[in-house]
Amino acid sequence: MSAVMQKKTDRRHHNQNLVSELQQERQQVWSLYCEVAKLKPFSVASEAHPLLTKFSQLLVDYISLGHFGVYEYLLSGKERREKVLNAAQSIYPEFSRITEAVINFNDKYDVHKQILKTNELEQDLSVLGENLAKRIELEDELCRLVLN
Repeated sequence: MSAVMQKKTDRRHHNQNLVSELQQERQQVWSLYCEVAKLKPFSVASEAHPLLTKFSQLLVDYISLGHFGVYEYLLSGKERREKVLNAAQSIYPEFSRITEAVINFNDKYDVHKQILKTNELEQDLSVLGENLAKRIELEDELCRLVLN
C-alpha cells in the first residue's frame, strides 16, 4: 500500500473512531439526562444530587470531546476537505455557544456546591436539553461530513 493510501486509511480510521466515541458518550449523557429529569420534583434530600454529579462529570467529558477532539482535529490542518472545513467554521459559533451554556450549567450545579438549587433545576435542565438537542444536530452534520 502506498504511503498516500496508508495515510488516507489512517485518517479515515481516526475519523471513524472519533465519531464513534462521540456518539457513545452522547448516548450515555442523554440517558443520564433522562434519569435526572425523571427525579422531579427536585428536593435537597432527593436522589438527584449524586446522579446530577455523575451526569455533570460525563457531560463535561462529552462536551470536551466534541469541542477539543472533533474541532481540534478539524482545525489542526489534518482535515483538508474544503467542504468539511467550511461547515466546521460556519457551525463553530453556535457549537461554542452551546459549549459555554453547558459549562455554565455544570458550574452552577458543581459537585462542590453545598446547596443544590432545586427550585431552578427543572428549568435549567429544560434549557440544557434544548441546547443538547441543538448540539446533536450540529454534531451529526459535522460527523456526516467527516465520515464521507
